[in-house]
Amino acid sequence: MKILKIKIKNYRLLRDFSIDLEESLSLVLGKNNTGKTSFLQILQKFLCGSSNNFSFDDFHVDIQKNISAKIETLDDVTKEEYEELKINLRIEIERNCEENIENLADAGLITDLDVRNRITVLSFQYVLAYENFIKIRNDFKNHHIENTIDFLKKHHKAYFKIEKRGGSIGDENNFIELEDSKLKKIINIQTISAKRDVLNEDGKDSKTNNALSRLSYKYYEPSKDSNASYVIDLQKKLIETDQALTESYKGIFKKVTEDIEKFSYNGSKISVKSNFQEISLLKENTSIVYDEKGCYLPEDHNGLGYMNLFAMIFKLHIIFDEFKKVHSESKTADINLLFIEEPEAHTHPQMQYVFIKNIKKFLKENKKSLNLQTVITTHSAHIASQSDFSDIKYFLCRDDKVIVKNLSSLESEYGSDDEDKANFKFLKQYLTLHRAELFFSDKIIFIEGDTERILLPAMMKKLDDENKGQKDYIPLLSQKISIIEVGAHSKSFDKFLGFLEIKTLIITDLDSVKENEAGRKESCNVSEGTDTSNSSIKHYLGEISWDDLKDISDIDRVVPLENTEIYMAYQSGEENYQARSFEDAFMSLNLEFIKSKKDNFMSLKKREYLESDSPDYYKIAENCVGKKTEFATDILFYSKEGFTNWRTPAYINNGLLWLMKK
Repeated sequence: MKILKIKIKNYRLLRDFSIDLEESLSLVLGKNNTGKTSFLQILQKFLCGSSNNFSFDDFHVDIQKNISAKIETLDDVTKEEYEELKINLRIEIERNCEENIENLADAGLITDLDVRNRITVLSFQYVLAYENFIKIRNDFKNHHIENTIDFLKKHHKAYFKIEKRGGSIGDENNFIELEDSKLKKIINIQTISAKRDVLNEDGKDSKTNNALSRLSYKYYEPSKDSNASYVIDLQKKLIETDQALTESYKGIFKKVTEDIEKFSYNGSKISVKSNFQEISLLKENTSIVYDEKGCYLPEDHNGLGYMNLFAMIFKLHIIFDEFKKVHSESKTADINLLFIEEPEAHTHPQMQYVFIKNIKKFLKENKKSLNLQTVITTHSAHIASQSDFSDIKYFLCRDDKVIVKNLSSLESEYGSDDEDKANFKFLKQYLTLHRAELFFSDKIIFIEGDTERILLPAMMKKLDDENKGQKDYIPLLSQKISIIEVGAHSKSFDKFLGFLEIKTLIITDLDSVKENEAGRKESCNVSEGTDTSNSSIKHYLGEISWDDLKDISDIDRVVPLENTEIYMAYQSGEENYQARSFEDAFMSLNLEFIKSKKDNFMSLKKREYLESDSPDYYKIAENCVGKKTEFATDILFYSKEGFTNWRTPAYINNGLLWLMKK
């Protein structure tokens, strides 16, 4: 039995939300404010008890306005015309023929024994029924609060009610009410929250700074009434300690007990007796320490990363004991749903790699003894890189609502021919080994090599400085932009960029070529060229003539891609010269800067090409520039503060200005 799908309507950003859960692990990725925490919270509000923990702010803002408008309207609304205003959660559960359906049947959710009906639906609503809608309209008219939203924030719980129902899929009209006690036998949800209580602040009272020690008590507490050998052994030792301490107390309290006997008119006697309870002992007198070269140091001497990791391990064991009902007579729930929020908190990359590797193994081992589904939410590229593509659920916000995309569906979008398969294979390997950060970027810049990688941050800062104080200019360095080196393989990312819906700038080279005497294409000056050898330009701009390619407008450089766009930045004509590559484009604008440092630039060779009265920038770049990375570092080394002694080629500047905008 497993949760197949969860659908949510009208809860915060989850306006019309649907997610498929994997049988074992679902890894939820997404930028900030894409509904990851909201997804967990709505499940907790409906599944964890009967109390009403909703606030009116839990409604999506459009629904808040809709509710307010309907309450304020003067038009009569009949019951047939009324459309219920509600937050809705729908959980679809799939079962196979061999599974025990006792709990589902006990809850009244098995209406027939047709083996084809394998989907059970649990439906939850926070709803304003018609009768309460009429009542709230009348009450609001007679209330002193003029603003409808303020009235609803104060009084919504008096009118909106929680409903929990269930039944077979496709038979919603015959759904029955669900009791909380029976619901818990079907789904048990447990959470390791992102807000974990770990501290290592110096100067704090040790009693307030022992999060792990408190967890040791919580770990033991459920087993206090069991007959486990370790519990009995602890209790025996406490009895022996009580007896020894009671004897010691006789001497300590002798004078007091004797005086009490003298003062007592009826000869009353008292004794001071030790009475250790193992729970109190663990709660108040247990410390977690760690061994450092034979010295036992307090738990808070560890870094926050280790404290966070150790706390999660404790909580995992506590939760799994709860799932397995280790210390109780009750049976395990049909489905055990575990949420782990942002396990990467305070941890360095290597620790994150180790965590995701071991948590997958830990979950797999425990799945053998209970039916477990796990959801991990993360902002960590390191955790994402160590996860299976098929496990990843990507949350993105579009038009003020959250969309979920399954990476498992991406392979089919790439197609089935050999080239498509090769592109998808490259994408998976590249993301896994290098650049899972793309999942968390707001914008992306693809570059071909080291030259752009070294100089691009300087060019971005230079552009920011030049536009400081300009209205509507958003500094590039204040935006979450990933600069990714992909060589000539940016075309392998086209469907992935559409999948992520992330605005992307591709900085590449025109790469002009002509046909030589042997009939082969060779590189040449743009003025002699007849075509481009650049596969990215051909892929994204399609069949476009060489002349049109050279004279392309800014608007035609923008390529729509599903719900996003990419911009193809390559060399254009500037100051009566059209470059083939970054090097000759830079030379054409900054020759005097290069000449002034020609004896210092370690990357230069054949410096005589720089002194021509009619410089050929293509030949200068081809003959003078040795290693391109050294050329880039020379430029940085001899730059003035603010990079004011050289100019950025227009094709890069224009691309950055396009990317800068929302």
